[in-house]
Amino acid sequence: MSAAQPPAAARPGTPPRGRAAAHAGARDDTLAIDVHGLNKHFGDKHVVRDLSLRAKRGEILGFLGPNGSGKTTSIRMMCGLLTPDSGEGTCLGFDIRRESDQIKRRVGYMTQRFSFWEDLSIRENLDFVARIYEMPQRRQVVDRALEGLNLSARATQLAGSLSGGWKQRLALAACMLHRPELLLLDEPTAGVDPKARREFWEELHALAARGISILVSTHYMDEAERCHKLAYIAYGQLMAQGTAQEIIASQHLSTWAVAGGDLAAIATKLEGTPGVEQIAAFGSALHVTGRDAAALEAALRGATAGTAAHIERADTGLEDVFIHLMNESADNYGPAGASAGPPPKAKAAARRAKVAK
Repeated sequence: MSAAQPPAAARPGTPPRGRAAAHAGARDDTLAIDVHGLNKHFGDKHVVRDLSLRAKRGEILGFLGPNGSGKTTSIRMMCGLLTPDSGEGTCLGFDIRRESDQIKRRVGYMTQRFSFWEDLSIRENLDFVARIYEMPQRRQVVDRALEGLNLSARATQLAGSLSGGWKQRLALAACMLHRPELLLLDEPTAGVDPKARREFWEELHALAARGISILVSTHYMDEAERCHKLAYIAYGQLMAQGTAQEIIASQHLSTWAVAGGDLAAIATKLEGTPGVEQIAAFGSALHVTGRDAAALEAALRGATAGTAAHIERADTGLEDVFIHLMNESADNYGPAGASAGPPPKAKAAARRAKVAK
């Protein structure tokens, strides 16, 4: 951990120091993350494969992907917290291999699981973290953190009695004590109610507006849409990156909505039909997706002919795209070539069960 509050040169907008400064002419100083060809093995499992990615300063980069897909490992490697087996890059202008200590001084890391002391108050938790960092003027630092995240009124409340949303605020306040340039947030809103999640994301955008870079992993599509850029990782491989709209457009998917009639029977008819790649229940309708627009439309018209169902074109959403990407990927913990998703018959049964509800 940091021995003191980062010096002025460690704050957003200031030039880099160390070896990375010698190569400043070849590097874009607007980038917080710039990595190329990162690989990582754990035993015989290749958990991250040839990862190359860039993230700008003051940008919120969202990481999405199935559980165990390498999101956390990728984030930790990009920020110098875990040494890659191969590959290179910089984080905040510092080399991720040779200058990881400098990076760690400038990073705030928030784990998925609440990891603070439940028998201490909010103030006592923050004061303890400030003491670990050996920060000068601890009381003022803690007061600033409490005020900045609207925790002052609850400063004496025990952490163990806080709701999920307030626990996340406490964790974020602790991450921000040493004024980091980069935040790493590992599924920070898991299990938190929608109102608290929205307020948490408003705080993240306020931090990004101040020039702080944020890398966040999430499974929530509404949160993904709040990110400036996205990276979808499936079982160690970067499948897509860019803005939400860029990722949707890159997959060239056509989507139709089917409503009315016996949707379970229609889903059964569509299963395995040429042009139909994905069927998912969305409320009282089906979303049917495929890359061959003509074949998909023909399949839908054939399956709904003579029924009470009606079809219409629908906008392809992030969820449609990410389910598609997941079905296209191979699980690196399963047999060689195995799909990440369940077997086709199991997927069809699950879809029919959803529709029948």
